[in-house]
Amino acid sequence: MNKIDSTIEGGTEAELVYGDGEYHIVRQGNFVRCAVSAKPIPLDELRYWSVELQEAYASPEISLARHLEVHPQS
Repeated sequence: MNKIDSTIEGGTEAELVYGDGEYHIVRQGNFVRCAVSAKPIPLDELRYWSVELQEAYASPEISLARHLEVHPQS
């Protein structure tokens, strides 16, 4: 069993408010889900999110793709 498996099976999903360079926990948990892929992201591995959309992303590539989808002229 790897870290992601244990997050899905035994963890609880957190609710966060995303800010510039930090986030605040609204509901305790140990992971959030990527807004695009639905992949669980352990909080200690969360690095990418959108303050504007209040969404978490599993990777920088997913974050960029979502940004370009929302802001096609960027």
